[in-house]
Amino acid sequence: MTVEQQDCVALDQFPVGMRVLAVDDDQTCLRILESLLHRCQYHVTTTNQAQKALELLRENKNKFDLVISDVDMPDMDGFKLLELVGLEMDLPVIMLSAHSDPKYVMKGVTHGACDYLLKPVRIEELKNIWQHVVRKNRGSNNGDKKDGSGNEGVANSDQNNGRANRKRKDQYNEDEDEERDDNDDPSSQKKPRVVWTVELHKKFVAAVNQLGFESKFCLNVT
Repeated sequence: MTVEQQDCVALDQFPVGMRVLAVDDDQTCLRILESLLHRCQYHVTTTNQAQKALELLRENKNKFDLVISDVDMPDMDGFKLLELVGLEMDLPVIMLSAHSDPKYVMKGVTHGACDYLLKPVRIEELKNIWQHVVRKNRGSNNGDKKDGSGNEGVANSDQNNGRANRKRKDQYNEDEDEERDDNDDPSSQKKPRVVWTVELHKKFVAAVNQLGFESKFCLNVT
């Protein structure tokens, strides 16, 4: 979809039609990401080059709401793109990577990323990325005051986020309790959790390429 078509989306439909620029040099991952974003009813522009993404952003200011960028790209490091976008456009940027190493996550945070998602990304995560745009716009409009655009739901969104965070915290505490119980009980047969690695991601991409992008497997990545 072109930038001109994206600009026709009614603001009162937000987050439906939110304008997302997706950047990934891996064509398979980019197509999966595009498909999932479309399922979230976002309007998506894609490119497999970070430099091209920067050109699109510079030539079409105020035509995008959010950027999702891979970390490892040959023409420009994803963190460099993040830095330039932050300096020139002040858009929310989400980093996407197969690296779960905390140093990558911290680098993204220190460079200004609003989120850091691990591949393969889940549609549940993408359904919530619009909240970063609301928070960014809210900050640009001096915080607590309404901006007159009909976004009275920001407060409710923050309350929902708080409940979701508490739910995740409670779940985390429950998991910790279960782990302690398992450690106390030598007979426990709890299966170890799978840690996503770069090697697993490569196998995932290879499987997608072998099965075909349009397969049910690919379109139901959750």
